[in-house]
Amino acid sequence: MRRRTALVAALPLLLAAACGTAQKSASSASPTSSGQAAASAIKVTGEAGKKPTLTFPAGKPSLTSASVKVIEGQGTPAKDGDVLTANVTVYNWDGKENKAAGSDYDQGKSEFVSVSPQLPKALHEALVGAKPGGRVMAVVAKDSLSAEQVDQAKQQGQDFNTTSQVLVIDVMGAALKSVQGTAVDPGVAGVKVENAAGDKAPTLTTKTSEKAPKKLVVKTVIKGGGPEVKADQTVLAHYVGKIWGTDKQFDSSWERGQPATFALDQVVKGWAQGLTGVPVGSRVLITIPPDLGYGKEGNAQGGIKGTDTLVFVVDVLGAA
Repeated sequence: MRRRTALVAALPLLLAAACGTAQKSASSASPTSSGQAAASAIKVTGEAGKKPTLTFPAGKPSLTSASVKVIEGQGTPAKDGDVLTANVTVYNWDGKENKAAGSDYDQGKSEFVSVSPQLPKALHEALVGAKPGGRVMAVVAKDSLSAEQVDQAKQQGQDFNTTSQVLVIDVMGAALKSVQGTAVDPGVAGVKVENAAGDKAPTLTTKTSEKAPKKLVVKTVIKGGGPEVKADQTVLAHYVGKIWGTDKQFDSSWERGQPATFALDQVVKGWAQGLTGVPVGSRVLITIPPDLGYGKEGNAQGGIKGTDTLVFVVDVLGAA
């Protein structure tokens, strides 16, 4: 089953924005002084890195957005374009029960949150400048959401006309922007990988008369020094995919301009098997036979036939 992150459980539109989907900025409104005062009245207890407890002031909830730095943290402050590994805890502030809506701590796993002006204003302002080991809080109210977002939230059971959401984000660290490690010969006959500097896409060539491998082949192009990816984790990665023998490209996160996130238990078997155990910071070349890819049906949308062998170059930037 797909793991529901705290942001997903609370309000999917927030996660959609955080992952960099094409969406207009929610609002240009800045959190007001009255909103700051109301947010400051919320008591957040517990150490960073452990599930926080929130105590709300009596009376009606504040319907004004605000952001608060709870714990400073150390290291490099987050900026737009960064992808943070974070533990998110969400409360619905209705002035009555003020129930918790979800927490990554309950699932024992962190999630990826992109720092982007596409986010609701208060959440964006909370994340910009946040440091590893730090804790920030955002009160997301109607004034920092578009009318479309308010309507979407209401359909999902969250009425921002009468309630606000309070998000407490513990920043664990920042994901890599590019692979970092030692170059290794990928060694797959018929396939050529040319590494590029920095965070630029490598060049993958798969036009060959060589016969495609019948089994899954995973070769390390650049070996990273991070922790090994586990089978039940969510991965942040850049990748390019081509069809063996034709050099036909069917997908590229680099061309979309942003890395992708995916749960390993929700992708084709070749990816799940191929990326498990790979150190974060690595670039790997994966050759996937049809039975571990899209099977006999193929993938019509991607132009992939049921007999096609798939070739990917994957940069593993993070795992949570």
